[in-house]
Amino acid sequence: MSTVLPPPSKRQRTDAAEKARLQQDIEEIPSDAGSLRLQFYDETTGLPIGNGPVLVPVADATPKNLELLLNTLQGHDPSEYIPYRFTLPVPDKKTSETNTTAFPANIYKTLITPGLISTEEVQNISAAPQAVFRVQAVSRCASSIPGHGEAILATQFSPRTSARMVSGSGDHTARIWDCDTGTPVHTLKGHTSWVLAVSWSSDDSRIVTGSMDNTVRMWDPKTGKQVGNTMKGHTKWITSIAWEPYHAQRPGEPRFASASKDSTVRVWSANQQTIDLVLSGHKGSVSCVKWGGTGFIYTACHDKTVKVWNAKDGTLAHTLNSHAHWVNHLALSTDFVIRTAFHDHTGKIPGTDEEKVAKAKERFLKAATIQGEVVERLVSASDDFTMYLWDPAKGTKPVARLLGHQKQVNHVTFSPDGLLIASSGFDNHTKVWNARDGKFINTLRGHVAPVYMCAFSPDSRLLVTGSKDTTLKVWDMRTHKLAVDLPGHKDEVYAVDWSPDGQKVGSGGKDKAVRIWRH
Repeated sequence: MSTVLPPPSKRQRTDAAEKARLQQDIEEIPSDAGSLRLQFYDETTGLPIGNGPVLVPVADATPKNLELLLNTLQGHDPSEYIPYRFTLPVPDKKTSETNTTAFPANIYKTLITPGLISTEEVQNISAAPQAVFRVQAVSRCASSIPGHGEAILATQFSPRTSARMVSGSGDHTARIWDCDTGTPVHTLKGHTSWVLAVSWSSDDSRIVTGSMDNTVRMWDPKTGKQVGNTMKGHTKWITSIAWEPYHAQRPGEPRFASASKDSTVRVWSANQQTIDLVLSGHKGSVSCVKWGGTGFIYTACHDKTVKVWNAKDGTLAHTLNSHAHWVNHLALSTDFVIRTAFHDHTGKIPGTDEEKVAKAKERFLKAATIQGEVVERLVSASDDFTMYLWDPAKGTKPVARLLGHQKQVNHVTFSPDGLLIASSGFDNHTKVWNARDGKFINTLRGHVAPVYMCAFSPDSRLLVTGSKDTTLKVWDMRTHKLAVDLPGHKDEVYAVDWSPDGQKVGSGGKDKAVRIWRH
């Protein structure tokens, strides 16, 4: 009897449909479509690559072929080919503005046929190298670790290793976990109310926690013991914590900032546990604080404003007034390098303090330099359903207004390479935006309840989202499609973090269990 083949699975059917679509796309380009004249530019420096424009047949102008061509132009060995992301300026016929768009798979159908670009003119293409290392999508729950007695409200990995993660909970404690073995290491006891904020210093030596008991405490992650005194001064609970970037610290004098519902932000000396500066001027609960690498502290508040402060003396530099409702969250284009300082994907740590500072500064400048200029961008997310993109060093006028969410925007983050912004909202959606000009790129649909938080993988190719619908989802940033669905939590997922080395994702929420996900 002959073997009857089983019907194709859903994945096989999807793959077949995708293959047919790609073949159809290729067939749609006529053989006499001509050639494009392309001039490549380095997106970071703004300098041209190669000796003038190159001719590429329209039928061959795909992102994959351009990547091969660019690597060949630069004389790279095939074993050392660098992956690139390409963008090009395209005029918008309705507004007569120029938008930056990702290089399409079928440029003939997308841009040439509608008359948006011409084969007669030279097309300036920006090329941004993607991370050389590649992170694999997390696909399974490696461990579900009980321990907390209440919901988990915040999680963060160590900047150095994916083996350690800290979580803050409604049970008045923070806990440090061994993510390799799925076991608890230390319980940080001392707070008398919910732990709302946790922050690991970028040199991996301290953890700071902020609580509803109005206090801030500092801990040694190696011993789990409290370091120094409990830091008192706030009159209401702590909402957010940010460390001073490693390269900007005075030697041996690290500082951090805590934001509170009492309308103030306090800057603390980590060694003395004393207040250095009080930033007062807001008229409502301060929801988020970020400490930038160019000498500014940024604060978001329920009084609808974002304020920019000089980190040196605590004076107010700007007030950014554009939102019509509470500002919930901020993100900096340099967040990832500030968080990781001198730690990178190689795992090598410089020997001396001077070398650590030099490496942290070098990584910061590399991440912040756009076309030869050091630029630190800020994005603010609000209950008014919008976000604004800012260049605070250039004044109080926003670079762009990001419209599209249908409800409050809860969380926003930049990709580590600074090219994308992801925002999660109560409309069940996460949206992806171009971080250079704030233009909308795509909506990630899949969650069936509000999305509380999102986090990029360190190579910027993947995004993980955590939702009230009890699931995490991993999205591919090239296709903007769902890569992996991660069910497992028994209730709402409040907190999610991707480890800086790309190995693991940690999540926590209402079901009181920390979950560690890996590929």
